[in-house]
Amino acid sequence: MTDSNMEPAGPSHRPEKGSRGWQVRTYRKWHRWIGAAAGIFLIFAGATGTATAFSEFFGEEERIREATRWLESPMTADADPSEWGDPLAAAIATVNAESPGAFIDRVSMEFKGETPRIMVFTGRPGGGEDRRFVLDARTGDLLSVESYADKSFLVRLHSGEAFGDGGLVVAMFWGLALVLIGASGIWIYFSMRRPGGEGLAKVFW
Repeated sequence: MTDSNMEPAGPSHRPEKGSRGWQVRTYRKWHRWIGAAAGIFLIFAGATGTATAFSEFFGEEERIREATRWLESPMTADADPSEWGDPLAAAIATVNAESPGAFIDRVSMEFKGETPRIMVFTGRPGGGEDRRFVLDARTGDLLSVESYADKSFLVRLHSGEAFGDGGLVVAMFWGLALVLIGASGIWIYFSMRRPGGEGLAKVFW
């Protein structure tokens, strides 16, 4: 293209301040700036959130929850204390045999399903999570031993907690940025929407 074919650019049209056009232009500008600044964090949140959901959905614990969700529990609140106390004592005795004098953080009991379970979570000397012992509630036999954390690494990564308090603060800001991007995008959509459309054109214009 030669210079003779190029038309000189005219002055840019700037709508009057306070007008509808000015409002749309301003919101589009803020929408673009916030999106550009927060984009990297939103991609990070989306990726880690997807990985967390995938891990939860296909995990063994989720399979057990779904399999036992609608089963009626054989244990009731008026049951003899020995019905749950004896299995708990047997489970803790097994844990002590495996790890003498282990510090017990908490205990979880599941009465439903083909294999009722007792989970004993142990801690480290001086604090911190250590291992999770999974035991058969009927026999007290040890089913598995695995390391445990109060929150999985993926959950802590998604929330920003894996990076300390600063990560949590940044996560709050990127969450707020997502709200602002969504709200401004909806406002821009309805502000630019032209009346008189029919059928799908009312929405997809």
